[in-house]
Amino acid sequence: MQGAFSLQAARGAEVRGKSVENLIGQDKTGRRPLPGLTVRGIAVWPGWLDRSAQEALVQDLRAVISQAPLFSPLTGGGKPMSVRMTSAGRFGWYSDSKGYRYIDRHPNGTDWPPIPERVLAIWRDLCGAAARAPECCLVNWYGPDARMGLHQDRDEADFSQPVLSISLGDDGLFRAGNLERGGATQSLWLKSGDVLALEGPSRLLYHGIDRIAPGTSTLLSAPGRINLTLRVVT
Repeated sequence: MQGAFSLQAARGAEVRGKSVENLIGQDKTGRRPLPGLTVRGIAVWPGWLDRSAQEALVQDLRAVISQAPLFSPLTGGGKPMSVRMTSAGRFGWYSDSKGYRYIDRHPNGTDWPPIPERVLAIWRDLCGAAARAPECCLVNWYGPDARMGLHQDRDEADFSQPVLSISLGDDGLFRAGNLERGGATQSLWLKSGDVLALEGPSRLLYHGIDRIAPGTSTLLSAPGRINLTLRVVT
């Protein structure tokens, strides 16, 4: 792994708790706030959500999980993933021995719950007016030993639409690769409240989570990390 670094230096000591305008300003068109930094073309908004916003999202997600319980998807080889997941929205992401795909119902046969309004507001704020409304909010739960190997998000029909990722809980070591497997990579620690977008040239980059750092956040009642990934599916 090459290029690993912490976002802390980029944030500055005073970043957390600042208003959006004071943190990163608006782009010249006024369409959305500029990212705090970019990594291989991936836009990153460090500390976008303050503690109260994070706590509100966690409560929203408890309601989602009560309707659509977390489950362990299978890899193409039939092995359980270390990450547990569920979804909200029109579609949910699913994987088993038949492959990766979107389905319109939870594996237990119930409808996916709607995407919480607070989550949709983050999409609207950061993806700009040109982006369509997300059709899936994938909820990933990383326990202390969970990880996500390098992969592309390419099960969607329209790659012109962004993928937005929201981090809650313990720090996760995010790795960004290339458009093809192999080659040098770059990594950074994502903290609770950070948001990033894969879009444009970075939309199909390989990426993953190498590990989490248990105990680095007090947001959740147990060690672990929640990642929300918003996607336009059709």
